This record gives sequence, C-alpha cells and structure tokens, in this order.
Amino acid sequence: MSSKNLSPIQRVQNHFQAKLAGGLKKTHVEEWNMDVYYRTTTTLKQEAQIVELSTQGKSVEALVVAVINKALDEHGKPLFQAADKAALMNEADPGVILNLARILNGGELPTVEELEKN
Repeated sequence: MSSKNLSPIQRVQNHFQAKLAGGLKKTHVEEWNMDVYYRTTTTLKQEAQIVELSTQGKSVEALVVAVINKALDEHGKPLFQAADKAALMNEADPGVILNLARILNGGELPTVEELEKN
C-alpha cells in the first residue's frame, strides 16, 4: 500500500513505529558501573503516568517511574520493574536517579535541592 493510500491513523502509527525502530541511545552510569539504554520516544501511556504523579506533587516518584519506564538493557528490555520502585526511591543515590532521569527525558529537570524543598 503506497503512503498516499494510508488512512490518517495508519500514518500516525507508521510515524511512531519508525521512531521506535530508530534504535537505542546509550549512557553510562559511572556510579553503578553499567550502561543504560533508552529510546527518545515513549508511549503516551507511559508519559501520562509520569505527568499524573507530577501534578499530584509527587515529583520524586515521577522521576523514579520515568527511570523504571525508560531504562533499558542493550536488547531493549526494561532494566527495572514496577516492584523496584521502593528500592529506587529509598535505597538509591538521589543524585544518580535525578541525573539518569534527566538524560532519559532528554531535558531539564529540577535539581536535587529543588526537589528536597518540595
């Protein structure tokens, strides 16, 4: 089927699939002595979970959920599961989590100090 014959939703889906197929990016987390892979695109469902937590004033939890949702191994499989949230929130260096979340989100995030004020 040529692209001219595609419906609007098929065009939307093709665009998203092409972005997902674009490969993984990699960052090295020195403190953990490991590489973390990620995609620059995630689903709206994943983003909604993060936005919902943020609007509830749960910024730290939102950052941890972002790491859980976006951190992948070299094969594109999740590094963390939902069950790891408590450990990441209570037994991980906040600076490392914040820095990793910043990289995975590809943008500016609040500093540890700003989060501690909340």
